[in-house]
Amino acid sequence: MHAPKNRPEHRPEHRIATSVLVIGTGGAGLRAAIELAERGVSVLAVGKRPKADAHTALAAGGINAALATMDPEDTWQQHAADTLKESYLLADPRTVQIITEGAERGIEDLVRYGMPFAREEDGRISQRFFGAHTHRRTAYAGDYTGLEIQRTLINRAAQLAVPVLDTVYVTRILVRDNAVFGAYGFDLDDGTRYVIHADAVILAAGGHTRIWRRTSSRRDENTGDSFRLAVLAGGRIRDAELVQFHPSGLIAPENAAGTLVSEAARGEGGILRNGHGERFMSRYDPERMELSTRDRVALAAYTEIKQGRGTEHGGVWLDVSHLPRETIMTRLPRVYQTLLELQMLDITREPIEIAPTAHYSMGGVWVRPEDHGTGVDGLYAIGEAASGLHGANRLGGNSLIELLVFGRIVGQAAAEYSAGLDAQRRSAEALGEARAEVDRLLAADGPENVRSLQRALRDLMTEHAGVVRDESGLLQGLAELAAVEARMADVGVHPDLAGFQDLAHAFDLESAALAARATIETALERRETRGCHNRSDHPDLDPALQVNLVWSGPGSVERQSIPPVPAEIAALMREVSTAGKLVE
Repeated sequence: MHAPKNRPEHRPEHRIATSVLVIGTGGAGLRAAIELAERGVSVLAVGKRPKADAHTALAAGGINAALATMDPEDTWQQHAADTLKESYLLADPRTVQIITEGAERGIEDLVRYGMPFAREEDGRISQRFFGAHTHRRTAYAGDYTGLEIQRTLINRAAQLAVPVLDTVYVTRILVRDNAVFGAYGFDLDDGTRYVIHADAVILAAGGHTRIWRRTSSRRDENTGDSFRLAVLAGGRIRDAELVQFHPSGLIAPENAAGTLVSEAARGEGGILRNGHGERFMSRYDPERMELSTRDRVALAAYTEIKQGRGTEHGGVWLDVSHLPRETIMTRLPRVYQTLLELQMLDITREPIEIAPTAHYSMGGVWVRPEDHGTGVDGLYAIGEAASGLHGANRLGGNSLIELLVFGRIVGQAAAEYSAGLDAQRRSAEALGEARAEVDRLLAADGPENVRSLQRALRDLMTEHAGVVRDESGLLQGLAELAAVEARMADVGVHPDLAGFQDLAHAFDLESAALAARATIETALERRETRGCHNRSDHPDLDPALQVNLVWSGPGSVERQSIPPVPAEIAALMREVSTAGKLVE
């Protein structure tokens, strides 16, 4: 045993107190922190990666709001109708109404903070079509929209002097008698422990798409941290099985497999062809073709590949080379740059080889629609960590507006909750458990390698719980997951001079295993094909399963009914046929 390494009790423990702690420094976390700071409430934001490099910065295409700058007939009600329709009626109508009605204010907040939206010559904010929207309602900044939003929020947070610690890995939310009193974690660089006392905690730590092999998430992000932190604190997970596979992820190079090619490439007129050169969307959605919904395009590409009509490397072609060069350079600059850097490919001349990639967690922590409370007093979840807006299919551009609307609402709710507390009741026992968990992993010196277990988990999820699922595959996935979980008891954790990343990977693995179990168990329960969830053994939509599946731990899945859609919104919903949707 290496004595210095395994003497965790000698690590210093840093104690901080704040009114509200925000876990996650992407768009959702920063918007909530800004709201709190603007209200004069003490707030601390912590993250495990540099704030300028948060996942929000990767969002390319745009942000939705019925501003009616391009199509005067657009309304928030129509935006709500489109969102509910594309959710396959699994979205919560109350959540949808709050976001679509509050979207314009969300855009105004960004403009107030200095966001450089693309504008028409007369100064109106430009809006473009995205797949399955009735009107043009997607505002953008080139195809760097998420990056510009993140920069804008970072600048505003800096103006307000919001303290941000972006090398802190949170391992536990601290709870006593179903009320939070803070969080525990460690510094990724030097291992310093943090005890953060807080009246309220806002969980904005992203989704769980990194548990698949081909994913648009980078290494060590979206590993299911939010799922694990919420469940250990007493929260629940809703619709973990509903994961959006984006149609267009790069196949090569291997270390960047799954890197996104923005949906804007299809929005601007890109064409999809299979390995035989056929424009295959005519088989799946002849009316909307490449502007169909993400789930349909992803399933179409998956099916073409699976049935042997894919490219040499197991993909399909996305071609924008017929578009004017000027269009590509001004509307798709990031796609152009990415392909040049990663593949030395000039998209103005050659097509791009793509395949579906795990992109977005539409499920997440169960929250109340009105304030995104989790049922644990003082604990809130927002952004991709939360659930309720997207149902079984997310409209492109809806995730970014969600951050702005609920960042503001939850910031306000957490401020009011903190102000209304008589006292903060703490628990030495809860703190001791959090401390002991880190001690245990730091002392772990087993033969199992954390990275190889992560790879095994991603392989089993890709193989058995990917774009198309069936019962035998999911049961096989559960068996393989149980084997991975058993091996996790024998990991070795070895922090070194370069920092405590190895300890972070071990916690990432714990989160990923919990998220994988929640996903497979709910996917088994959803015996139907609906939106992103394709069961080849249950190819039809089952009206009895128009429910949310709520997971509260291994083997515990309950069905939860969804409130009815208000009449004024229901009247605007157009029927979308599911005929021929699963053609396997």
